[in-house]
Amino acid sequence: MNILKKPLFIVTLIATVVILSLAFSTDTSKKNHTLPSILDYNVYALPIPERLDFSQESVPLYMPDIKERMDRELLVNTYWQSNGLLLFKRAHKFFPIIEPILESYGIPDDFKYLALIESGLQQVTSPAGAKGFWQIMKSTGKEYGLEINSNVDERYNIKLSTQMACKYLLKAKEKFGTWTLAAASYNAGMNYIFSELERQSVSDYYDLLLGEETGRYLFRIVALKEIMTHPKKYRFNFEDKDLYTYAPTFEIEIDTAVSDFVKFSKDFGINYKQLKLHNPWLREEFLNNKSRKKYTIELPNPKYYSQK
Repeated sequence: MNILKKPLFIVTLIATVVILSLAFSTDTSKKNHTLPSILDYNVYALPIPERLDFSQESVPLYMPDIKERMDRELLVNTYWQSNGLLLFKRAHKFFPIIEPILESYGIPDDFKYLALIESGLQQVTSPAGAKGFWQIMKSTGKEYGLEINSNVDERYNIKLSTQMACKYLLKAKEKFGTWTLAAASYNAGMNYIFSELERQSVSDYYDLLLGEETGRYLFRIVALKEIMTHPKKYRFNFEDKDLYTYAPTFEIEIDTAVSDFVKFSKDFGINYKQLKLHNPWLREEFLNNKSRKKYTIELPNPKYYSQK
C-alpha cells in the first residue's frame, strides 16, 4: 500500500516540515532563545586523581582494571546529579551524628561513606530484609545486641545501629588486618571474604575476583568520598542554605510501658509524626516494655516545627 496516497499522512508531513523550518529559522533571536539549553550541555570524561585511599589504605590505581573500575564509579556518581545532591543534603544532616560515634570506637571517619552507599542515609529495607542506615540483617543485629521485634527495632535507631556497625567493623579489622577487607566483609560477610581469600590465595581486596555488588563496593565508597570532599571539582553547586539540618532535640528516658504515643507526643508539645521522625525504631503506637527496660527517646524542640 502506498502511504503517500493517504491524506492524513500528507497533512502530517506538511505540518512537520513547517515546524522544522520554524525551529531552524535564520531568525537570530529565536535561535538564541531555543538552542542554548541543548548545545551548552556537555558530558566530560573525568580525570582520575593520582592518589585515592580508603581509611589511609591506598587504592592501587596503577593496575589497569582498578583504574577502570574507579573511573566507572566516579562517572556514575558524578552524572547521577539528582541523587548526588540529595546525598550532600542528607549527609549535612546526619554525618554530625555518625562521625563522633565512629571516632569514639576508633573507626576511621571514611566509614561514614559506607553508610551512605548502603542506604543513602534513609531508613530503607533491602530485598533481603536488611534495615536502617547501616542495612543490618535481623540475625546480625540480634547477635550484636540490638532489640528487634514487632514493638521495637533498634536497627532504625541511628545511634545504636552506628554503634553496632562499629563493633562489627572492629571485629572484622581484627580478623582481616585491613580496613578495606573489613568494609568488604560488611557487605558480603566475614565468612565469605575469608573463604575467597583462602580459595584465591590472595590477601588484599583489590586482588580478589568477587561478584558484582561486593566487587564494586569499595570503589563506590571511595568515589563518594572523593566527590563529597571536592564538590566544586565535580560541578556540584549549592550553598549551606540548600542543605538539610537536624532539628534541635533533647532526650528523655523511660522505663515503663507507653499505651498511646499519640497522647504521649501531645504531652511534649509535638505530634505523633514528629515523634516517629526522630524515633523510627518505635514500630507501633505503643510500647509494651514488660521488662521495664530503660529506653532513650529523642524529642524535637516544639518551636522547630512551629511557624517562624
